[in-house]
Amino acid sequence: MTPPRKTALLPPHMRPSANRKSLPSPTPSTDSQTFTYDLPKVEPDTAAYPWDPNYTYNIPECSGGEAKSPIATSVSTQKTAPPLPPRPSFMKSMPEYLLLLPPSSTSSSFSQKSPPPEMAPTGSSEGPLPGNPNVILVSLGKLVSDENVVTIEGVPTTCSHCGSVVLDSCYDNVVKECYFCQSWEPTEAGTAKPRCPQNVCQDSLFLLSPDENLLSPDDTLLLFCIDISGSMSITSEVSEGGQLFYRSRLQFVQESVLQCVQKLTHQQPHARVGLITFNNQVTIHGYEEFTSRFLVGAELIDSEYLKEAAFSFPSPPPLSRTKNYLQREVLGLSECGATALGPAALIAIAMASRQPGSKVIICTDGKANTELGNLEVEDSDARTLLSSTIFYQDLGEYAAKQGVTVSVLSIEGTDCRLDELGRLADRTGGKVVITSPHKLWTEFEEIIENRTIATRCGVTLLLPQTLRVMGEREGGHKGKREVGNVAPEKEITFQFGAKEGDSEASPPTSGSHVSIQLQIRYRQRDGQRMLRVLTEDREVTDDSSSVLSSLSLAIIQLNSSQASAALAVRGRFQDAKSEGEMQRQLMERALDRNRSAEDEQTYEEWVKTMEPIYNDIHNYTRKMSVISDTKSLTDTGAALLYNMKHSNRKTISIKKIHKTSSFGILKDT
Repeated sequence: MTPPRKTALLPPHMRPSANRKSLPSPTPSTDSQTFTYDLPKVEPDTAAYPWDPNYTYNIPECSGGEAKSPIATSVSTQKTAPPLPPRPSFMKSMPEYLLLLPPSSTSSSFSQKSPPPEMAPTGSSEGPLPGNPNVILVSLGKLVSDENVVTIEGVPTTCSHCGSVVLDSCYDNVVKECYFCQSWEPTEAGTAKPRCPQNVCQDSLFLLSPDENLLSPDDTLLLFCIDISGSMSITSEVSEGGQLFYRSRLQFVQESVLQCVQKLTHQQPHARVGLITFNNQVTIHGYEEFTSRFLVGAELIDSEYLKEAAFSFPSPPPLSRTKNYLQREVLGLSECGATALGPAALIAIAMASRQPGSKVIICTDGKANTELGNLEVEDSDARTLLSSTIFYQDLGEYAAKQGVTVSVLSIEGTDCRLDELGRLADRTGGKVVITSPHKLWTEFEEIIENRTIATRCGVTLLLPQTLRVMGEREGGHKGKREVGNVAPEKEITFQFGAKEGDSEASPPTSGSHVSIQLQIRYRQRDGQRMLRVLTEDREVTDDSSSVLSSLSLAIIQLNSSQASAALAVRGRFQDAKSEGEMQRQLMERALDRNRSAEDEQTYEEWVKTMEPIYNDIHNYTRKMSVISDTKSLTDTGAALLYNMKHSNRKTISIKKIHKTSSFGILKDT
């Protein structure tokens, strides 16, 4: 009897289908079996790639062995493997799924650069550029501290529609024609409106409140908000003088705070330093004739009650008077109880809000687990977690409006939900740090030395109607950014481009000029309200070579880092990756053209900084959030992205600080 026939599983490209044509094998077979081949699709041009006769590849498993160039290995192949089936005449020698890559290619999609110029298609240096070169750098630290600008007292004339400042108006508060509001619809003569302002490249500083009472910068507070819950009793091994000791986390914190107090006593004896601790209760530690205030139980639930308690407690006197009291309070701390972090943060920020420019340093080793601001319920109670998310977000907004900078330090190896708690630092310009107990003193010192030079800062960018601000939350020709507190090296970036899908507003043509206005509102340390207005005139170009030659890699890199991190902290990881990928291609085009060793080094350093977002973001995310369909960040991921979002050119490229103007609009915009 003839044995039953068996069905073989063919590779996908050999499987027959209803909509595919097939041809029988040109060579008859004794068992009447046939091979089916797909009709070829559009195949790559093999002549476009140099053919290497020594190139090898593995053939399918059914044939066994390894095939090389027919000239070199035809004999050995016949000995080690059965012959291949005859190739139909319509099939070329190169399968359509085979792609020849340059020898330097790797599996990393981000760190690998594009093929070298000789492999690129003809005309790669011409035509549209990838990414977006239209980036504005705003060095806020320089702009708000610049003393070489003539100050004008009073409120400037502004447009009632877009808020642009008009410096050439004949009458106060009367704007006859606003450049940024005019339509760019072509006129009958074929020219486009509007005309650029007569006075371009202007820089003006306005004192908005000349009669306002001034504050004393010396009255600012530094408040330590320290976790003394039971988990702070966990010990670490310490080697001193060749002997091993065990010291608890709280002991490390105590030692670091005392070192800060000692140093400030010598350098800033007029500084005002306070202490707030929390476990299952919150303690506002006293000094001199003021005894400590304890808040516990139901008192920790009512936000308004906590604010009133903070306002009623007097600010600490200068450190020269309270040093001994403060040291005694710090040395007397002990660990026990829960973690009432939410109420403690609210009290500390409320106390510091009485003096703009104050700082709050929160140091903890675990999640807040009391009712207000509870972060330990993500697995079971979505409503409570959402309430806590809103609590920390609102608290961050409150701190920023009051000019308070909040920094959050967590202990290495713990889980504090920094993706939520870090909102306080993110909104106020503070730091999010994960550190070992041995390095707490260094982190405290860096936060204290990073002084605040301006508060309540907001930045507005105005473009003509034919352009639009691009970014995470931007839209239209006007973009706003609430910055909050400003440190000396604070830098932000804006990205813009032509408005798309608007038939009435054609983009500006090459060779024409556009004006851009930047407005910076802020308060000085003494409370004075200031407005700085910069208006720049820039030429438009569509010459790719000109753009690439004048491109500042440092500015493009900073913008890409800030924009990608801003998307990633909101859970939009794919958008963050896409944002950086386009700018990466632009930078590579500039590198291939300019061949600068310095820029190449800058690029490689930036690649290392951005690697977690593009290749390892899954290592920095938790499970799916219970309040959305996105993944939340681990503590390590949150600290990384929050700090990247607030990075500057110095933190990205430590070895080289690039010198640019404080209002760094690129020449090719």
